[in-house]
Amino acid sequence: MRFIHTSDWQLGKPFGRVPDQARTALFEARLDAIDTLAAAARREGADLVLVAGDVFDSPEPGDRVYRQALTRMKAASDIRWVLLPGNHDPARADGLWSRLIGEVPDTVTVCLEPRPLELKDGFWLLPAPLQFKRALEDPTAWFDFAETPAGAKRIGLAHGPIRDFGSRGTAGNLIAPDRARRSGLTYLALGDWHSRHEIDPNTYYSGTPEPDDFGREVSGVALCVDLGFERPSVADLSTGRYHWRAETWSLSSAADLNVLLAGLAPAVERRNLILRLKLSGLLTLAERVVLRDRLEGELAHEVRWLDLNLDDLYARPTDADLADIDAHGVLHVAAERLQALSAEGGVLAKRAAAALERLYVEQRRAARAEAH
Repeated sequence: MRFIHTSDWQLGKPFGRVPDQARTALFEARLDAIDTLAAAARREGADLVLVAGDVFDSPEPGDRVYRQALTRMKAASDIRWVLLPGNHDPARADGLWSRLIGEVPDTVTVCLEPRPLELKDGFWLLPAPLQFKRALEDPTAWFDFAETPAGAKRIGLAHGPIRDFGSRGTAGNLIAPDRARRSGLTYLALGDWHSRHEIDPNTYYSGTPEPDDFGREVSGVALCVDLGFERPSVADLSTGRYHWRAETWSLSSAADLNVLLAGLAPAVERRNLILRLKLSGLLTLAERVVLRDRLEGELAHEVRWLDLNLDDLYARPTDADLADIDAHGVLHVAAERLQALSAEGGVLAKRAAAALERLYVEQRRAARAEAH
């Protein structure tokens, strides 16, 4: 018995804080992940894909999203898809799943009830669909009493955390971490955490097949699960298109940037990189302007999206910087005043530093125009 374990597709995720062009690309990549999963299943000789919840990002993702999903799964007619409602898309009455279940092709199974389902001879699925976004009961508790034929291999499919991190009160849909042992499961396929985690040799979170945020330990994968051994054999399959990378760099000169950029995610195409970059340090005003041009004028167009933070990258204007603004005139006096204000700290200092940089850039631009 070999299958693909995936979860947290969250189709229709809006990516509200991302610029429009990048947002559209990320939105489409989540739909494209269905095609990628089908190809991975074929490559691994698996004809079954189990989706452990959060197929959609919301209970009402819009007609285009769910029809696109069905169209893509229907096109992969050699693959059987088993879908489970999660906390983002719970199986509420007269909602998305009620409409969808009447349109799914024969190769798609939607688990709307907690009852055993025979996958093939000797292998039974115990699904735990969520009816609400958040419930206090363990949705897998019924596994302990689920009746399956003697000697059957039991596979659990559920969505929820196995730990309460305590950040916002008691966690909902909390799953017993030893559920596989308690319920005699050969494998427990979990969703909810967007990173791949092994809880025990029989219990795994697959993570999301397409990364969707910074700081995920292992995402952009699906799991190929083989139950032909004493214990499940579980292998990571790369499925993600975009790579989310967060970097914090301290610079002592503008030249440092070139070295750091050269070592940035060398195995990833820049067009598939989503980069959060925070810079700190103290540069000359001329260096800071050159660096900003390099990042905003070049790197931002090379990567899919650059989230740039220069708040802690300060400029210390040199005499040469100030002379470039205006050696003896009124602008030179203004530049000296802005330099003094920028050294005082607080919000006003940041505004003064930004104004000084803008003054420097405009003067250099005017000087180049005059020279031509």
